[in-house]
Amino acid sequence: MIVKICGLTRPEDAAFAAQAGADWLGLNFWPRSRRVVTRDQAVEVAQAARAARPSVALCGVFVDQPIEQVLELVGAVGLDFVQLHGDEPPEYVERLGKRAIKVVPLASPHDLDLFDDYSCATFLVDTPSPGRGGSGELGDWELARRAAELHRVILAGGLTPDNVAAAVAAVAPYGVDAASGVESTPGRKEARLVERFVAAARAALAARRGGGVP
Repeated sequence: MIVKICGLTRPEDAAFAAQAGADWLGLNFWPRSRRVVTRDQAVEVAQAARAARPSVALCGVFVDQPIEQVLELVGAVGLDFVQLHGDEPPEYVERLGKRAIKVVPLASPHDLDLFDDYSCATFLVDTPSPGRGGSGELGDWELARRAAELHRVILAGGLTPDNVAAAVAAVAPYGVDAASGVESTPGRKEARLVERFVAAARAALAARRGGGVP
């Protein structure tokens, strides 16, 4: 299972998250995000993360931005994945190949049909919000479970160290993603929360494999 910490803005936070065992780290390039980073900031965060653990993967977060800008940042920062929160059409997503992760906000069973429009290997499901994700609100785990039965799904939306085990048990996702649930203010991660989140997610995975209760 992938454990992802998103919305990193500081090199020291990225280094700690990598050392704590996070598999993926998210960098937000959407200008309206409270956790937005510039290209230069992203390069510093990426360097710190990979100095701490070279195998950590970096995921850029975008919303309806020109694909040329996205590809430029993929190269400059060394992004392994591109997480798309907007209304990007299938042909846009296809140009990104295996890097693409399409975000699907789940509000009703009808939203499950949206997965069929894209050929992504991995999706992220989040709680619908006017701000294109990052609301910190829990979503519908039953809908997420139904999605995870058919697709490789990363679960986001209001996850914290205290509820991630229940989320893993309920949804059985490919991965879990936290941002606001492991920080003191937007973009500033709390080391103890990051550490607890990663540990709780790993314990839940072990319990699921063993048939126990986390």
